This record gives sequence, structure tokens and C-alpha cells, in this order.
Amino acid sequence: MPSRLFGLLLSLLLAGCSIAPRQPPAEGPAADGWQAVPLPGKSSTEYRWVQKDGRQAIAATSDGSASMLRKRVSREAQALGEVSFSWWVSEAPENSSVAHADREDAPARVLFGFQGDVSSLPARTRVMFELAEALTGERPPYATLMYVWDATAPVGTVIVNPRSDRIRKIVVDSGPEARGRWREHRRNLADDFRLAFGEAPGRLDSIAVMTDTDNTKSRARSWYGPVELH
Repeated sequence: MPSRLFGLLLSLLLAGCSIAPRQPPAEGPAADGWQAVPLPGKSSTEYRWVQKDGRQAIAATSDGSASMLRKRVSREAQALGEVSFSWWVSEAPENSSVAHADREDAPARVLFGFQGDVSSLPARTRVMFELAEALTGERPPYATLMYVWDATAPVGTVIVNPRSDRIRKIVVDSGPEARGRWREHRRNLADDFRLAFGEAPGRLDSIAVMTDTDNTKSRARSWYGPVELH
């Protein structure tokens, strides 16, 4: 599968489109609205609802796998404020890099899918959107903003996804130093969207978490605390 198309299909999954069989909702009392979503041709990361250090958490275990846990939301652009999330990483691939397609793995990601004016995008991107729509019946999000833990990139780095420039990442944790404890993050979604894409955001449609090691064929283990919109 062409790498740019794969990036758009990843966006489609974030938007809630059915390009692969959906899994049953994640189990547990806090699984409200979260859905396990596989990626085409990939074995799935295991997601479970657990208690971790006294808080409800999603435990993610990846062994050469990649999939998402996603929730649909609806928040108009003018109502966007801050978002808070946390993760605890205990095991991560050492040679991964979210900037390189052949090593594009991460022990922890939180993703946000936004709508926007697709007609304003370059012709090549619109063609890829149309191809993705033909495969799935729906178009990808206009833009996906992703917060990531990377092995080496400095905190604050903005990285354009090597497979699709409609996915952009902000590194909020880096390296092994902060493993083995909760890392708390609070971000302004609108400000970060402007930082990553150079424009104001549209409506927020979806939230997802993702732990993956399919490119490096390695292992990762993480926990995610609640993702809360303020």
C-alpha cells in the first residue's frame, strides 16, 4: 500500500470509518464510548481498562503491533480549550522515530481529529482523499493533531507525518528518563493546532490513543490516564 494512502487510512480510522472490522468496545466501567480499531494488515495492540496507581487507566501492550482505541466527540472550534492527559511508559522501542516512516513507532500517542475545508488542500492531497473515500465511503479528517512520546526528538518538536502531511505531531516527552511514572500534560488544543498547521482549527470530531511497534518489530508497554477536554 502506498505510504501516503496508508497515512490517510490511519486518519480515516481516527474519524471512525470502517476500513477494517471493528472490535467490540473496550471492557470496563470507564470504557464509555471507546472503541478498539485495528489497522489494515497489522496485528492489534492489546488495550485493557485497569487501575494504575489509584486511577482508572488504559493499559496498552504492543508486540510488533499497531492499532488504536478511539472515541467520537463533537466540540466546535470556538469551544475548544485545554486538554489534559497522562501516560506512564514502562517499555519503549529504543530505535524508533516518529519522523521516519521505517521506524515510525511510539510507546504513547494521543490523537485528535479535526474537520476543515478540504477544497483548500493541494490537488494531490484531494486526490488521495477521494481515493480513500472510494475505499471506505467517507473522507479522512481534514487534519489530525498528535501528541507523542519519541525516543530522541526534543520536547516541543513539531513533526509532519512522513506518510501524510495531514497528520502532524508534537513531541511532549522524549527519551527514557521519564519512564516508570505518570507524566501529566495539559495543552491548549487551538494553540497547538495553529503551531502544527499554521491555521485555526475546525470542529473536533474524535480522540484516540495509540501504542505501536509494528515498524521496529519491538515491544512497548504503557498506561493512559483519562483524556479530558476543558
